[in-house]
Amino acid sequence: MTSAANKRSIMTLFSNKSDIYCHQVRIVLAEKGVAYETENVDPQAVSEELMELNPYGSLPTLVDRDLVLYNSRIIMEYLDERFPHPPLMPVYPVDRGKKRLLTMRIEQDWYPTLEKAENGTAAERAEALKQLKEEFLAIAPIFNQYAYFMNDEFSLVDCYIAPLLWKLKEMGVEFTGAGSKALKSYMERIFTRDSFMQSIGSVAPKNLMDDK
Repeated sequence: MTSAANKRSIMTLFSNKSDIYCHQVRIVLAEKGVAYETENVDPQAVSEELMELNPYGSLPTLVDRDLVLYNSRIIMEYLDERFPHPPLMPVYPVDRGKKRLLTMRIEQDWYPTLEKAENGTAAERAEALKQLKEEFLAIAPIFNQYAYFMNDEFSLVDCYIAPLLWKLKEMGVEFTGAGSKALKSYMERIFTRDSFMQSIGSVAPKNLMDDK
């Protein structure tokens, strides 16, 4: 337990607006309708308070009373268990295991490619974006089968995919050709979802609006 954590009476997320892992957590918080405060952090100028809370100084970092969590996967699963409605993970262990495997593959197979697009040379950026575009189009039939990613209900897997697709949109990627219709339909459903719009700051959180 740290003195910095003790000072906070409301759940606090140390976040950076452009960080994809922080974006994941903001979507989950919005889905759950949790009241929380945001501390915007410049990754190049980490505060002493954050270093006191999290020895790695990494983002996102969540403070809930005297509990401090870092690593987006740990934070999201904690939030899903702490606030069980609406559930973002299946009840049964086998199904939960499958969902965890999906999120691991998304994070390991696609996120590093996005990082190359964000931080690489112009040639590396072009190649990385081309690769991601082709890989999404290759699995496009999946987006035709369900309302959300391999599921009829919004789940934690969508919280991994949505920030990635949003980044690609911001970077000017346009999906065209075979499979693009199903993929763009999925993107439209996700990007107009209230929790997603809250996560990017397009609308105020429900809990704040409800208090007015």
